[in-house]
Amino acid sequence: MEIRSTSDEDLEGFISTVHAAFGRFPETPIEGGGLWWSALETDRCLLAVTTDGRPVGTAAAYSFELTLPGETLVPAAGVTAVGVLPSHRRQGVLSAMMRHQLAQLRARDEFLAVLLASEAPIYGRFGYGPATYTARLTVPRHEAALAVPRARGGVGAPATGSDGGSIEVLRRAECGHILEEVYDRYRRSQPGALSRPHRWWTLRAGQPPVSPAPRYVVVHRDAEGVPDGYASYAIESGTLTVDETISTGDAVFTAMARFLLGHDLVSRVVFKHVPPDHPLRWQLLDFRAGEVSGDTDWLWVRLLDIPRALTARGWFVDGELVLDVEDPFLGEHGRYLLTVQDGKADCVPTDREPDLSLDVSDLGSVYLGGVAPSTLVRAGHIRAHRLGAAAQADALFRAERSPHCLHWF
Repeated sequence: MEIRSTSDEDLEGFISTVHAAFGRFPETPIEGGGLWWSALETDRCLLAVTTDGRPVGTAAAYSFELTLPGETLVPAAGVTAVGVLPSHRRQGVLSAMMRHQLAQLRARDEFLAVLLASEAPIYGRFGYGPATYTARLTVPRHEAALAVPRARGGVGAPATGSDGGSIEVLRRAECGHILEEVYDRYRRSQPGALSRPHRWWTLRAGQPPVSPAPRYVVVHRDAEGVPDGYASYAIESGTLTVDETISTGDAVFTAMARFLLGHDLVSRVVFKHVPPDHPLRWQLLDFRAGEVSGDTDWLWVRLLDIPRALTARGWFVDGELVLDVEDPFLGEHGRYLLTVQDGKADCVPTDREPDLSLDVSDLGSVYLGGVAPSTLVRAGHIRAHRLGAAAQADALFRAERSPHCLHWF
């Protein structure tokens, strides 16, 4: 078996193979893109090929930027289209492709990779850990009233009435440039968010609202008329489903949510992607009216250069930890002294006794601040070697707010 990079001539075979791996049939191509694979980067696609030239496995990567705690933007390889034909599973094809891809990423001087896992048990063994989470919030229309905020005028408090902005409803086809601009502003300050390169919007690749699927879009503008939020939605069988809500602040989100929850001729409103600690449920007059479901992982993170990754993100508490990190898939082991001062980190190899011992996948999980290290200690994944080490790690790895990723790839 050979694993090789693809060329433009391989695209049809690549698409056919990955669809067969998932038991699906390719969609009919349309002019100008509009398919999930429209934005594939051919030079970042891999094919596993048998000795007689038959493709049996695929893997690919997109070129993204990931926002880290501290509003730091770093390159991230978005791993996607990973599949092996049913006839060749459990024969080492997937492991070989994953090992080849990680080596390729390092050769490109990339220090982290991300993916969305089709099945949770698969990617932990390759060093990926779940790092952001999302849930669905369903609100019956007749129970959708929002409470009057009790806090007034404090830092971070929501607007108590009109926020001075305006709302309009547009068709998706009318406002693509607005969506691209607002999303880009949003993702630059949201830990865990990924960029959506211009070519994604141009090719209409992915899921709504990037794709050409018909949608209505609520656009919020500030007092000067500048767009600062949007929500993409569709109505079917009395249910208004919101694909994603993007805003540059809580007051903007609240204004759009109030509009959506007050929509006539619907029986319920479903927000598909809500971060675990979002305040919307608490804003409802009836707390029980907001039903949370589909609580699941979203973005998985894999670190390929631990010192570079840890020094890239922002930090909010001074301190130091010795991390003993195992990377079984790549057969690597390292012990690092992480020192944080004034928001910056230094990370160097050390022979000091460890404070925490952990797998590289666990380090990926805590990297964005989406799960506390102490939770993984209690789960039996991370070992704390001294009293107080887990609490100190919690304080260090905390982000300015919960990481969240909306982008599908």
